[in-house]
Amino acid sequence: MRITAAKPAPGRRAAQGPWINGIAAEHIDYRDRGLQYGDGLFETMRVRGGRIRLLEYHLERLFDGCRRMSIDAPPAPALRRELALRAKPHADAVLKLILTRGPGARGYRPSGRERCTRILSLSAPPRLAAAQSSQRVRICATPVGSNPALAGLKTLNRLESVLARSEWSDERIWEGLMRDTDGNLVCGTLSNLFVRRGAMLTTPVLDRCGIAGVMRRWVLEQAASLGLHPREGRVKVGRLDEATEIFMTNAVAGVVSVSVVEHGRRRIRIDSCAVATRLRARLELE
Repeated sequence: MRITAAKPAPGRRAAQGPWINGIAAEHIDYRDRGLQYGDGLFETMRVRGGRIRLLEYHLERLFDGCRRMSIDAPPAPALRRELALRAKPHADAVLKLILTRGPGARGYRPSGRERCTRILSLSAPPRLAAAQSSQRVRICATPVGSNPALAGLKTLNRLESVLARSEWSDERIWEGLMRDTDGNLVCGTLSNLFVRRGAMLTTPVLDRCGIAGVMRRWVLEQAASLGLHPREGRVKVGRLDEATEIFMTNAVAGVVSVSVVEHGRRRIRIDSCAVATRLRARLELE
């Protein structure tokens, strides 16, 4: 697919507003399969100093998702240039890329003739100051459904996270932990989970459900050089009581220490944030 050059209209509104297929615009075709069926993928990226952090990780995950879902993806070099152009003017921002299969005829079955739609939008970074304080999280009642065919992918269907995030309104709680139908912890509504016990660093295995976050990948790659033994496995809620340290990760917030896990009326308190602090220091260099 050919990517056309962006043609933003003059003025600040065009600079800040969304781009659709390289053009400053705000509307998509109502027949778009991303809107109709959630038939697409997305990446939410942190921009620092005009550069996208971990850009290649984002692109690898995006194109792997396109391959697994048989979406005709745009050429990587052209997409990379467009993302760089969008990010360059911004010292600190969040850049979201939505890639759908594109408009199509009615019915679930793709025709194979669809042309993908790409949407780029910018927003301010979150207020969370991960380096300044540990956060409170809770365990959600809404489960994550099992589907190995989509496990690890960041698809547009995020309804489970929407329902889980609707379970609380307490602003002191930053995130909610979600379990699969067997009761294993899988992820947060918008993050991945890490549990450290001594030198053993465990993150839930994502072979049946969950999103394989780019920051999760980065932490797993950094772990050995910090003297840790990283592993993926099943994590029951009871494992949290044994934890030396708990932290959550995503591409925007980075590495977020957890000080309290609320489980009904129980409170699991965690004192250490040693590894998360070292990871945050390294992340500043990315």
